[in-house]
Amino acid sequence: MTAPWPESIYAFHRVVPKLRDKHSLLLVDLPGYGRSQSRQDIMAPEAMGAFLVILLEYFQIARAHVVAPDVGTPAVLFAASKKPNLFESLVIGGGAMRVEFAAGPLKDLIHTPSGALANVDGALGMKDYLIQAAKLTPAAVVDDFRAASAGRRLEEAVQYVRNYISDLPKLEPRLSGINTPALIIAGKNDPIVPPVNGQFLADHLPVNQYVLLDAAHRVWEEAQVPYTEALVKWFGGDYETIGNQ
Repeated sequence: MTAPWPESIYAFHRVVPKLRDKHSLLLVDLPGYGRSQSRQDIMAPEAMGAFLVILLEYFQIARAHVVAPDVGTPAVLFAASKKPNLFESLVIGGGAMRVEFAAGPLKDLIHTPSGALANVDGALGMKDYLIQAAKLTPAAVVDDFRAASAGRRLEEAVQYVRNYISDLPKLEPRLSGINTPALIIAGKNDPIVPPVNGQFLADHLPVNQYVLLDAAHRVWEEAQVPYTEALVKWFGGDYETIGNQ
């Protein structure tokens, strides 16, 4: 499970208890996100996909289900297009699939020049997001999210979405060749990554199920119960039958 941005692995604090009894879990803050150290050379979807492959190999995981919402979605799609045998299934969504499909502050951040946020304290830059998150999420978890963006970390994280401009056009023609079963989950009221992005994946991935939940961007929290139920059913066997439906 890879954490969404600008959160951390604690984004899944309500989801993990419903999965851990039946599944072995590995939760990851990708480089530059959560509390993980950034690496400039992999702050792009294609490079991050290559990192995911190395990560699985490091932990000697020969085959895995991957839950990769938000920024993890394009990265894991690149990885699955190149190393399909590593993935049993993909749970994705909430990541922009074309630059023009991004909205709100994400669209603005994609088009910022490199270094534009170097002098901005990211914890303040993400203030509105964190205030909204605090309506549902415990204070200790929100504090972890805040630390994930503090100081220069916002500038480092934004470099990844700036590279959507170069990487998403390379990803698009690869989608039709990804035959790994994919569960696409998105919020029907997402103001940052509108549902058109999930529909784009549903239209291009050969084997998929598209689920729209009554939520904005943070479906793992705002629609936690149906989100978790969808994962439980998917890992419980739905992914094996999706291609036959």
